Amino acid sequence: MRDPRYDILFEPVKIGPHMAKNRFYQVPHCNGGGYRDPSAAAAMRGIKAEGGWGVIFTKQCEMHHSSEITPFIELRLWEDKDIPQLRKMAGKMKEHGALAGIQLAYSGINGPNLYTKEVPLAPTALPIRTFTNDPVQARALDKQDIRDLRRWFVNAARRSKDAGFDLICLYGAHGFGIFQHFLSRATNQRTDEYGGSLENRARFAREVVADIRDAVGDTMALTLRVSLDETIGELGFSNAELRDFIEMHRDLPDLWDLAQGTWEDCSGPSRFKEEAAQQQLVKGIHDLTDKPIVGVGRFTSPDVMVKQVRSGTLDFIGCARPSIADPFLPKKIEEGRIEDIRECIGCNICITGDMTMSISRCTQNPTFMEEWRKGWHPEKINAKGDSDNVLIVGSGPAGLEAARALAERGYDIAIAEAGTELGGRVTRERKLPGLSAWGGVVDYRAYQISQKPNVETYFDSELDAGNILEFGFQNVCIATGSRWRRDGVARQHVVPMPIADGSKVYTPDDLMDGMIPSGRVIVYDDDHYYMGGVLAELLARKGANVTLVTPSAYVSDWTNKTLEQIAIHPRLVDAGVEIVLNRGIAEIHPGHVVSNCVYTDRTETYAADAVVIVAARQEVNGVYQDLKAREADWADAGIKSVKIIGDANAPGPIAWATYAGHRYARELDAEDIGDALPFRREITELAAD
Repeated sequence: MRDPRYDILFEPVKIGPHMAKNRFYQVPHCNGGGYRDPSAAAAMRGIKAEGGWGVIFTKQCEMHHSSEITPFIELRLWEDKDIPQLRKMAGKMKEHGALAGIQLAYSGINGPNLYTKEVPLAPTALPIRTFTNDPVQARALDKQDIRDLRRWFVNAARRSKDAGFDLICLYGAHGFGIFQHFLSRATNQRTDEYGGSLENRARFAREVVADIRDAVGDTMALTLRVSLDETIGELGFSNAELRDFIEMHRDLPDLWDLAQGTWEDCSGPSRFKEEAAQQQLVKGIHDLTDKPIVGVGRFTSPDVMVKQVRSGTLDFIGCARPSIADPFLPKKIEEGRIEDIRECIGCNICITGDMTMSISRCTQNPTFMEEWRKGWHPEKINAKGDSDNVLIVGSGPAGLEAARALAERGYDIAIAEAGTELGGRVTRERKLPGLSAWGGVVDYRAYQISQKPNVETYFDSELDAGNILEFGFQNVCIATGSRWRRDGVARQHVVPMPIADGSKVYTPDDLMDGMIPSGRVIVYDDDHYYMGGVLAELLARKGANVTLVTPSAYVSDWTNKTLEQIAIHPRLVDAGVEIVLNRGIAEIHPGHVVSNCVYTDRTETYAADAVVIVAARQEVNGVYQDLKAREADWADAGIKSVKIIGDANAPGPIAWATYAGHRYARELDAEDIGDALPFRREITELAAD
C-alpha cells in the first residue's frame, strides 16, 4: 500500500503532446554498450519500464557521422540502418506504459571523429576537448555548415519518430553538446549573428527546435538539456545566464532538463556530493517558465523527491544512477516497500563501463546490463536446484549477496562470520572519510537477510576445514575476503620490496584497525583506486605531515574513470598533503624512504617516520586450500560443491564482489555448460562484398 505522502510522485504530467504516467524520469545515462550491444541495452531499459518509470531515455545517441566520440561507445543514428536497433529499444521502453525518449547529440568540440575521420565542426575553431586529449582541432562552422547541421537534426528527428520514440532530448549539458557550445562564450567566440549577445548565442537552439517542431512536433515532445552552471569563470555559461536564457525562451522546449555544467559535477560521487546537491542551482527557475522541469541529484529518498516537487523546484524526479541501482524504485515506493529499495551509494562504478568501453556494472545491482546477456532479472531469480543448503564462510559483500540471492531461491543458508559484524571490508571502509554512503551495500543486504527465515547467521565463528567437513552442508561457499599486503608487491614491485629492519610500515588494514601513525608519514599508493587518497586524507585530518607518493601521473589514477579524481586532488591539497607523482618507492628504511623516478630511475630520499603501503591485496583463502586438499573426504561429509568467490578468489572493487556473490547464487546446481560462452553477445553483421 502506497504511503499517501508519496501520491504526488504518481501524478501524471503532460510533456508536449504526451502524458507521462508519473514523475519518475530516467534521464539519459551511459551503460558501456551503445551500438555494440543493442539488445543488452534494450533489455536494460525494458526492465526500467517494468519497474515503473514514467519516462525512460536512451544514452547519448550520435545523430550524424560528422561528430562522434570514439573510442567511447555510444548509440548512433547516422542512417536508416541504425533504426532497427533503436526501434527495439523504444519498444522495450514502452511495454509498460512509459514514454520512450532518445537523446540526440552532436558533440562538436568534444568529437574527435577518430572513427569517421571527418574534420570536427564547432561554433569556434578550438582544440578538441576530450578525456583523452586528442591532438585534433575543430573547424569553425560557417553559415552553410549551420544550415547543414540544422537539416541533420531534422533527419535524426524523423528517424527517431520512425523508431517509435515519443520524446527527443537535445543535448546541451556537461560540456558535451553543441547547444552548450553555442551558448557558452568559452566555446562560442563568433562575431556574427550566432555569437556575442545571449540572444545571438541562443539563435541556434531556437532554430533547431523550430525545425524539429515543424518536422515531428505533432507527435513528439522536445526537451532541452542545458547546463545549470559551467563553473569555469567569467566566460562560462553561468547559472545567472541560464536563468536569463530560460526567461527569454520560457516556452522553447516542452520540458527543461537541467544538469550541472560538467559531468563530474552533475554525477558527483557520494564522497563529494550529497543527495539533491543541485537544488540551489535549480531553485526559482520555475518562476521563469511554464514548462515542466526535470533535474537530477542522486535521488534515493522519496521524502526528498516529494520536497523537490512540493517546493516547486522540479516537476519530474530525474534519476540515472538510482535507476541503475534499483530499476524498480518507483514500483517499490508505489507498493509501500521503501525498505526494499537498493539505494545508489554514489560510488560511480557504473560510469567506468563507459570510460573503459566495456559493459557497465553496478555495486548494488549485479544484474545491471546482464538482463539480456545472462537473463538476470533484478527482482526475479531461478528456483532452487537439487540440493537444499549452503554454508557461506564470510559475510563481506560477496558472501552477503550470495546469501541474499540464495535465500530468494529457497535454499537454507548458514553464514559463518569470524567477527562480530556483517559486511567485511565494507563495514570497515564505510568509516573512512567520505565513504559512509558505501555502507548501503551492507545495510540493504543485512535487512533483506533479516527478513528471511531460511538464513541463520553465526558470529565469532572462524572455521577450519575440519569444522566444515563435520557440519554436513551440501554446498560450501568460501567468501573470506582479502588483506592488504605489507611487502609492497603490486605493480612497481612484483616481489617483496626492500624494507629494512626497524622501519615503521603500515597497511590500510592497520589504519582501519585504529593504528594511526603520526609525524612525517609517506603514503605509497601503487593501488591507484580510492584507498591511497582516502588514507592520506584520514592521516592529514589526524594531524600527520603527509606525503603521498605514487608511480602514476595522477593521484588515485583509476578514479578518473569514476569522475572522482578531479575532486580528490584538490581535497588533498587543501588538507595539506604533499603530492609526489611519477615516483615509486624503491626502498624503505627507518626514518626515510628512497624514491625512484618511473622514467629515469633517478633516486631521491624523503624523510619518513612511517610508511603506509597501499599495494596489492592478498587473498584470505587458507580454509579453501585446506578443503581442496581434503577433497577425497567431501563425499563422506555430504559435500557436493566447494566454491571460492569474491576477494578471497581474486581481490577487486566492491562491485566485483557483489557480482561474484550473485553469480554464485544464480549458478548453484545449474547444468554444466562446459566450454560454452556463459553469456549472450551480438556480433557485427557482415556486409556483402
